[in-house]
Amino acid sequence: MGVILIAVIVLVVLAAVMVLATALRRNSERAVGDLKGETLRNDRRQRKAKQGQSVPAGRMVEQSAEIERVSKEVVPASKAEVATFTPPDPETIGVTRRQFLNRSAVTLTAFSAATFGAASMVAFLWPTGSSGFGSKINMGKVADLESAIDGGGGFLYKPEARAWLVRFPSAALQKARSVYSPPELVGMEAGLLALYQKCPHLGCRVPDCGTSQWFECPCHGSQYNQVGEKKAGPAPRGMDRFAMEISGGNFVVNTGAIVEGPPIGTNTTGQEAEGPHCIGSAEE
Repeated sequence: MGVILIAVIVLVVLAAVMVLATALRRNSERAVGDLKGETLRNDRRQRKAKQGQSVPAGRMVEQSAEIERVSKEVVPASKAEVATFTPPDPETIGVTRRQFLNRSAVTLTAFSAATFGAASMVAFLWPTGSSGFGSKINMGKVADLESAIDGGGGFLYKPEARAWLVRFPSAALQKARSVYSPPELVGMEAGLLALYQKCPHLGCRVPDCGTSQWFECPCHGSQYNQVGEKKAGPAPRGMDRFAMEISGGNFVVNTGAIVEGPPIGTNTTGQEAEGPHCIGSAEE
């Protein structure tokens, strides 16, 4: 896009230079030009018709007329007394400067607006991608993701979605249906859950803890169980999660639809810490 914008600016500058050059060329053109071929042929025929007479050529006549015109325009300079220098009026100088600055500001503003308009047009016409954070991202086959989560000790991080993928136990679905919304339950019923990596407290990235099998925030000690339900710390709720879809056996995460985490006290899985904590919890 930057290359196209530079090309547009260069074309505008070249057009301005061409207009200026054309204007200067027209101002410098002389009144006398070359005679046409037909005129020269008629002149030769007239000289042949008057064989005994001395008839000047058309070019000689025009050159004589040009010399006479130029000589009339030259006026001898007359002697005159040197005029006394009068300092310019400071107020007049000030007005001229203000006019110059005003005109410069208007010119720069117009040029900036034209450049911005051209850039906006290029950006509008430039094709945009449909993937990345803020869009729907296909994470892959459900079965493959379950294997990857198990292989990662119960946690799978997806940087393109800024999400943690974990398994949701089928035994907890009955309680989950009374707490969570349909966009969340679609993934849970398929056995998967996509959690937003940010801590709801102050936005720190929450890592997993392999020993406790919880999420534990290093910034202020907030702790969440494996499905993102708050267990301790100053966080106002559980970890936020994304709306999820199942399409053709693929797990799709809509990173443009963030759902607020469950309220404090939600515990659908009953999971407690399975080992030592990675980070000491803070008081609620």
